[in-house]
Amino acid sequence: MDRQQEFVLRTLEERDIRFVRLWFTDVLGFLKSVAVAPAELEGAFTEGIGFDGSAIQGFARVYESDMVARPDPSTFQVLPWSTGSGGHYAARMFCDIAMPDGSPSWADPRHVLRRALSKAAEAGFTCYVHPEIEFYLLRDLPGDGSVPVPADTGGYFDQASHDVAPHFRRNVIETLEAMGISVEFSHHEVGPGQQEIDLRYADALTMADNIMTFRYVVKEVAITQGVRASFMPKPFSDKPGSAMHTHFSLFEGDRNAFHDPDDPYELSDTGKAFVAGVLRHAREISAVTNQWVNSYKRLIVGGEAPTAVSWGHANRSALVRVPMYSPGKSSSRRVEIRTLDTACNPYLAFAVILGAGLQGIAKGYELGPPTEDDVWSLTDTERRALGYESLPQNLTEALSAMEHSELVAEILGEHVFDFFLRNKRVEWDNYRRQVTPYELATYLPVL
Repeated sequence: MDRQQEFVLRTLEERDIRFVRLWFTDVLGFLKSVAVAPAELEGAFTEGIGFDGSAIQGFARVYESDMVARPDPSTFQVLPWSTGSGGHYAARMFCDIAMPDGSPSWADPRHVLRRALSKAAEAGFTCYVHPEIEFYLLRDLPGDGSVPVPADTGGYFDQASHDVAPHFRRNVIETLEAMGISVEFSHHEVGPGQQEIDLRYADALTMADNIMTFRYVVKEVAITQGVRASFMPKPFSDKPGSAMHTHFSLFEGDRNAFHDPDDPYELSDTGKAFVAGVLRHAREISAVTNQWVNSYKRLIVGGEAPTAVSWGHANRSALVRVPMYSPGKSSSRRVEIRTLDTACNPYLAFAVILGAGLQGIAKGYELGPPTEDDVWSLTDTERRALGYESLPQNLTEALSAMEHSELVAEILGEHVFDFFLRNKRVEWDNYRRQVTPYELATYLPVL
């Protein structure tokens, strides 16, 4: 038994923890959990916990359903709220999913990201990410399809006091910090009820785990304050969508491989090739970074989200931005990917972005000049004339681009690639069949 496992078992005894929740994520990014008693955990470290993989989205077919969840002791954290009438605490650990013979499951999103990070390590890189996570606080989650009501009327950076959930962000931050997840900033976003909490940078695998924990914590804290939290990319037609702008950097040991003090943007050739890789494969990876039908209601011309394949410096209409918050500070040089939304599967999204960037580095892609134009204000004709390629405008267009991508198939692996495409085709077909309130209101009176 290694030291981390010994630490976990000792902590369970010292803290009198009664349940340990073993967490993992399905292909679509939904959190799954099985609770075990502390007495069973030593065996779980050794043999794992068996479960029916055919009942989990994308994991296995019925005839190969036996799978094993192996807890990762490095992810152990005590949940900072008591459960049950006795005031006892529970803990959680993320799991890696394996086949009965001990080999990793190719359907495990955590394993998909591990493979991408291993490829980066072979090239000498460690990948760090820093997400800015937006979401809405709502008075309720109406199940009848009616428009939800925001929990407040605040705007960007407002410090206004609200009668609903006045201490929400503070309580979320305290909970996250108690679980070892560091928060860098938090503030009210543009939309009424819209919040943003930025997590301090970490390696990509740890951050993907942190994002899954973040979404769980935010929803739990919201319930305690009588409101609901939603990570839906675009819950309101006339209000901003919720993005997850994510900063990426590659390090070679202690050296930031993206930093070059002699470049006007302080961006090294490695950083430029990484950006060029993300841009060249942007359409192919969109179905993963923006995986829901609703995601493309956010990525529309006239909104505040990127709609064209471009990069820039201070230009927030660009898909990739090179921020200059700390000029001259080598450790802070990173690139900001602005397409992601908060409802993506972070393991798969980080894997395809990293894979596209690494492809750019390996193939020596050339980065074109930065975008100086306000792309949001350009017409489609003007964009085409200037050479700006458009991002997919809906899920089916994104899936078509992904379907023909050898790179995405390689990054995700055959099983996840095929399941993802099939599942999302069904989602699109179901969406197309719906007759919306807009259609009824617009066409029924006149046709």
